[in-house]
Amino acid sequence: MRDLLADRDDVSERKMFGGLCYMIGGNMCAGIVGSELMVRVGSDGWQDALGRPHAREMDFTGRSMRGMVYVDEQGVAEDPALAKWLSLGVDFASRLPPKER
Repeated sequence: MRDLLADRDDVSERKMFGGLCYMIGGNMCAGIVGSELMVRVGSDGWQDALGRPHAREMDFTGRSMRGMVYVDEQGVAEDPALAKWLSLGVDFASRLPPKER
């Protein structure tokens, strides 16, 4: 993921959800929790993302977190698949106003 985001100057990393999250302008876009990719797709893109192979609802708190999905290892085993999922998160986070540090 670092390599895929290396050309951006608005990326930061933060420990969240028991894993490592990537932020765009201070807004979370994606992360790694255990062996799964976590992607923030937003409420408008949530149903579409859930319809993709290897995706499921993010239920970190025991409740579904609308707008967030987990993608299992098989869904991101190849670089092009990881890049596609990551681009969904980056696109969503890039549309949000940057947060001040």
